[in-house]
Amino acid sequence: MIYPCILSGGVGTRLWPLSRPDRPKQFLPLFGGESLFQKTCKRVRRAGFAAPIVIGSNAQRFLIGEQLSELGLEANSIVLEPVGRNTAAPALMAALIAAETDPDALILLLPSDHLIQK
Repeated sequence: MIYPCILSGGVGTRLWPLSRPDRPKQFLPLFGGESLFQKTCKRVRRAGFAAPIVIGSNAQRFLIGEQLSELGLEANSIVLEPVGRNTAAPALMAALIAAETDPDALILLLPSDHLIQK
């Protein structure tokens, strides 16, 4: 089983003024009425993938919950970082969470602010 870990803690400062600390770019409905976060979640909603592990900031907890709910998707886990520390800590957290259920789990780290077409 593949355990997707969606990294969504960024604040999107490079897309200002659209992106703000309270509504970073990955949560904005910029493409077809969906956010990049939602598009990322939908990419791994298929056979062979476990429910996603979402890692974000405490300030984004409501955005994460709302956008998962809009998709009718439930996360495996939602981990809220008190302070963003790049990718290593979220990768370790995802591995520990997945290993609790499946010691042979594969982890797929996915940034939530990338647009992937076709």
